[in-house]
Amino acid sequence: MLMQAFEEWLDTPRGQYLLAWEQHKFDLVVADVFGYNAVQVGLPGHDFLRNNRMPLRFHASEEGGAVLCAPTELPFETQSLDLVVLPHVLEFADLPHQILREVERVLVPEGSVIISGFNPFSLWGLRRGLAGNLGQMPWVGQYLSVPRLKDWLSLLSFETHAGAFGCYAPPVSTEPWLRRWSFMDAAGDRWWPFAGGAYMIQAIKRVQGMRLITPSWREADSRKKAMVPVAQRSRNPSPR
Repeated sequence: MLMQAFEEWLDTPRGQYLLAWEQHKFDLVVADVFGYNAVQVGLPGHDFLRNNRMPLRFHASEEGGAVLCAPTELPFETQSLDLVVLPHVLEFADLPHQILREVERVLVPEGSVIISGFNPFSLWGLRRGLAGNLGQMPWVGQYLSVPRLKDWLSLLSFETHAGAFGCYAPPVSTEPWLRRWSFMDAAGDRWWPFAGGAYMIQAIKRVQGMRLITPSWREADSRKKAMVPVAQRSRNPSPR
């Protein structure tokens, strides 16, 4: 499976570089999401919910975890989860839009989904486009751009709440070369913030509120006045 191969790739120098940035960002974002139930879909060997304080936190994956399932068919009740985390799940799936539909179904109103992925408009995306690399991990995924992902989320009534780009160094394969290019991480946020190799985005499920129908107080007052008894004159008044 692609996700299992990707999890193995995370042990490489490039994978560790990516993982360090994403783990830090997940730790920051999930700490501010509250509720009762949170689930991480995919990558069961890494805990991106570790900094969340919900009482029930678990993993769902085809390869392992507390719940064995396909991300396109989540075995949870409708509107039962407060947080869903999708680390690189969409780009290695055949039906990424169906996964988002399932996430929308299981999330409660105002629930959050946090998604991480590779940015196609970056040095990492350029590396993926080189001939001969499409059969290697992690270049086999279908990289989804942030604007495209936002469009999908908007169609499902999600509102983007927060986001970040990172991993600006080129995807060199050795740790010494990654360290040499580390200066680009500091410069990237300032000079080319949308060109990071990876991104994270948080979206909140918005549900259109019901229109509160209140009684017409004026009409009610007029009815009350109409019901007030009025003393009537007798047609046969008593004699004095």
